[in-house]
Amino acid sequence: MPSATNRLNPLQQKTLTLLQEVARHPIFSEPEDGTGSIAIRMLPEPHGNHFHIGSRVVMSKDASGLRNQAVLRVLERKGMIEVRPGGTLVLTPVGRATETGLRDKILHGSDH
Repeated sequence: MPSATNRLNPLQQKTLTLLQEVARHPIFSEPEDGTGSIAIRMLPEPHGNHFHIGSRVVMSKDASGLRNQAVLRVLERKGMIEVRPGGTLVLTPVGRATETGLRDKILHGSDH
């Protein structure tokens, strides 16, 4: 998998990690036919200082990039996401394949 370490700052890496995790859950996302991309229909809503993605818990402080337009523009410029009209986010095959190394650091709890 391509490494994001040299291409993204820490906030961008966290944001990509969270988008990858959201894309794994059909309640939040939907694969696009034949493209390898995944449209993210909605983002989880925080309650208190955290939110849930499936069985995983994310601290809100690690998710500030999800609604940060500057972060999303960088990910889009690098071909990792598309931002569509209406704000729909689409995780591209490049974004899906990029390894940030943060999944087990910012996603807490069991994934099974």
